[in-house]
Amino acid sequence: MKVLLCEDVGRLGWLGDVVEVTEGYARNYLLPQGIAKVATEGNTRAIAKEKTRRAEQRIQGRKRLEQAAKAVEGAEAVLAAKANEQGVLFGSVTAGQIAVNLREQGFEVADEVVRLPEHIKQVGTHSVTLRFAEDLTATVSVVVVSEQADADIHPAPAPGQDRRDEEIDGT
Repeated sequence: MKVLLCEDVGRLGWLGDVVEVTEGYARNYLLPQGIAKVATEGNTRAIAKEKTRRAEQRIQGRKRLEQAAKAVEGAEAVLAAKANEQGVLFGSVTAGQIAVNLREQGFEVADEVVRLPEHIKQVGTHSVTLRFAEDLTATVSVVVVSEQADADIHPAPAPGQDRRDEEIDGT
């Protein structure tokens, strides 16, 4: 069955496209939800202006994504995390942390753009892919460094001494 899309539908088409779908999909989902209309000449003419406007928006959006990908290509994000002596992190570095770091540097990077096959759990330099679109990617370098543990900042009390004693004495 041929239908005219009234909205952009992922993996099916854009607003104003006439697409062939199964009759059940059209009758049970697309038409009742208002996502599509029966493909008639009148419906096609009525939606033509909106189709042109949306196509322009997609072109502008794509240009913006291309500029963002070009700008961030080869950038370096430096993140500090607590780690043991062997360089294994106590937690892990996530895609969200990388995106925040890149945004702080002035790059336009959304959290969902950062693609990690798994969380980073080692100190060192890691190559990370940013996927702005299916065919638009950029690669950045993520440097994970070990931060000082609290033990280095506040040494453990001497045997027989309690930290609460320090707080009471004011020392």
